[in-house]
Amino acid sequence: MRVVYRTAVRTFLCTCLLLGSGALARAQEPTGQQAAPAPDNTKVNERDRSKDEPTADQQKENRSDRDITQQIRESIMKDKSLSTYAHNVKIITQNGQVTLKGPVRSDEEKRTVETKATEVAGENKVTSELNIKPKQ
Repeated sequence: MRVVYRTAVRTFLCTCLLLGSGALARAQEPTGQQAAPAPDNTKVNERDRSKDEPTADQQKENRSDRDITQQIRESIMKDKSLSTYAHNVKIITQNGQVTLKGPVRSDEEKRTVETKATEVAGENKVTSELNIKPKQ
Protein backbone atom coordinates (compact mmCIF):
# COMPACT_ATOMS: atom_id res chain seq x y z
CA MET A 1 0.00 0.00 0.00
CA ARG A 2 2.83 2.39 0.85
CA VAL A 3 4.56 1.70 -2.49
CA VAL A 4 1.41 2.64 -4.41
CA TYR A 5 1.00 5.78 -2.29
CA ARG A 6 4.65 6.80 -2.79
CA THR A 7 4.38 6.25 -6.55
CA ALA A 8 1.22 8.33 -6.73
CA VAL A 9 2.83 11.14 -4.72
CA ARG A 10 5.95 11.11 -6.91
CA THR A 11 3.84 11.20 -10.06
CA PHE A 12 1.80 14.09 -8.67
CA LEU A 13 4.91 16.04 -7.68
CA CYS A 14 6.60 15.48 -11.05
CA THR A 15 3.46 16.62 -12.85
CA CYS A 16 3.29 19.74 -10.69
CA LEU A 17 6.94 20.53 -11.37
CA LEU A 18 6.53 20.12 -15.11
CA LEU A 19 3.39 22.21 -15.24
CA GLY A 20 4.87 24.81 -12.91
CA SER A 21 8.03 25.17 -14.98
CA GLY A 22 5.97 25.83 -18.11
CA ALA A 23 3.95 28.47 -16.33
CA LEU A 24 7.13 30.02 -14.95
CA ALA A 25 8.70 30.15 -18.41
CA ARG A 26 5.60 31.84 -19.83
CA ALA A 27 5.52 34.30 -16.92
CA GLN A 28 9.15 35.28 -17.63
CA GLU A 29 8.47 36.17 -21.30
CA PRO A 30 8.61 39.91 -21.88
CA THR A 31 5.15 41.40 -22.23
CA GLY A 32 4.15 43.01 -25.48
CA GLN A 33 6.47 40.79 -27.53
CA GLN A 34 5.11 37.97 -29.60
CA ALA A 35 6.93 34.75 -30.30
CA ALA A 36 8.64 34.59 -33.70
CA PRO A 37 6.38 33.14 -36.39
CA ALA A 38 7.12 29.66 -37.65
CA PRO A 39 9.38 29.65 -40.73
CA ASP A 40 7.60 29.39 -44.05
CA ASN A 41 9.08 26.35 -45.76
CA THR A 42 6.52 26.20 -48.54
CA LYS A 43 8.52 28.15 -51.13
CA VAL A 44 9.99 26.28 -54.06
CA ASN A 45 13.77 26.11 -54.25
CA GLU A 46 15.16 28.93 -56.43
CA ARG A 47 16.78 26.44 -58.83
CA ASP A 48 13.52 24.54 -59.28
CA ARG A 49 11.12 27.40 -59.99
CA SER A 50 10.86 26.77 -63.72
CA LYS A 51 8.17 24.21 -64.55
CA ASP A 52 10.20 23.13 -67.61
CA GLU A 53 13.20 22.04 -65.56
CA PRO A 54 13.38 18.47 -64.23
CA THR A 55 13.21 18.04 -60.47
CA ALA A 56 14.09 15.08 -58.28
CA ASP A 57 10.44 14.11 -57.82
CA GLN A 58 10.20 13.62 -61.60
CA GLN A 59 12.78 10.83 -61.51
CA LYS A 60 11.41 7.95 -63.53
CA GLU A 61 10.77 4.71 -61.72
CA ASN A 62 11.92 2.43 -64.54
CA ARG A 63 14.78 0.16 -63.65
CA SER A 64 17.36 1.54 -66.08
CA ASP A 65 16.91 5.16 -64.92
CA ARG A 66 17.07 4.15 -61.26
CA ASP A 67 20.20 2.09 -61.92
CA ILE A 68 21.91 5.01 -63.68
CA THR A 69 21.09 7.36 -60.81
CA GLN A 70 22.25 4.82 -58.24
CA GLN A 71 25.55 4.16 -60.02
CA ILE A 72 26.30 7.88 -60.34
CA ARG A 73 25.43 8.48 -56.66
CA GLU A 74 27.68 5.58 -55.56
CA SER A 75 30.55 6.88 -57.68
CA ILE A 76 30.21 10.37 -56.19
CA MET A 77 29.89 9.08 -52.61
CA LYS A 78 33.00 6.88 -52.93
CA ASP A 79 35.09 9.94 -53.75
CA LYS A 80 35.95 11.25 -50.28
CA SER A 81 37.84 14.22 -51.73
CA LEU A 82 34.50 15.80 -52.70
CA SER A 83 32.70 18.19 -50.36
CA THR A 84 29.37 17.54 -48.71
CA TYR A 85 27.85 19.86 -51.28
CA ALA A 86 29.09 17.65 -54.13
CA HIS A 87 27.95 14.50 -52.32
CA ASN A 88 24.44 15.98 -52.17
CA VAL A 89 23.91 17.16 -55.74
CA LYS A 90 20.57 16.24 -57.27
CA ILE A 91 20.78 13.52 -59.88
CA ILE A 92 17.68 13.24 -62.05
CA THR A 93 17.49 10.58 -64.76
CA GLN A 94 14.70 10.59 -67.32
CA ASN A 95 14.82 8.13 -70.21
CA GLY A 96 18.60 7.78 -69.89
CA GLN A 97 19.21 11.55 -69.88
CA VAL A 98 20.84 12.74 -66.63
CA THR A 99 20.46 16.22 -65.14
CA LEU A 100 22.79 17.33 -62.34
CA LYS A 101 21.66 20.19 -60.10
CA GLY A 102 22.97 21.92 -57.02
CA PRO A 103 25.98 23.70 -55.62
CA VAL A 104 29.55 22.41 -55.50
CA ARG A 105 32.59 24.07 -53.89
CA SER A 106 34.85 24.52 -56.90
CA ASP A 107 35.21 24.25 -60.66
CA GLU A 108 37.30 21.12 -60.10
CA GLU A 109 34.47 19.49 -58.12
CA LYS A 110 32.03 20.44 -60.84
CA ARG A 111 34.18 18.75 -63.49
CA THR A 112 34.66 15.68 -61.28
CA VAL A 113 30.92 15.19 -60.71
CA GLU A 114 30.15 15.76 -64.39
CA THR A 115 32.87 13.25 -65.40
CA LYS A 116 31.53 10.60 -63.02
CA ALA A 117 28.02 11.07 -64.40
CA THR A 118 29.26 10.88 -68.00
CA GLU A 119 31.21 7.69 -67.27
CA VAL A 120 27.97 6.01 -66.14
CA ALA A 121 25.35 7.56 -68.43
CA GLY A 122 27.46 8.01 -71.56
CA GLU A 123 28.68 10.87 -73.73
CA ASN A 124 26.09 13.60 -74.48
CA LYS A 125 23.68 12.14 -71.89
CA VAL A 126 24.48 14.55 -69.04
CA THR A 127 23.11 18.06 -68.58
CA SER A 128 24.93 19.97 -65.88
CA GLU A 129 23.15 22.68 -63.94
CA LEU A 130 25.75 22.64 -61.17
CA ASN A 131 26.82 25.99 -59.78
CA ILE A 132 29.90 26.86 -57.78
CA LYS A 133 29.40 28.09 -54.23
CA PRO A 134 32.86 28.58 -52.66
CA LYS A 135 33.38 28.64 -48.90
CA GLN A 136 32.87 32.07 -47.45
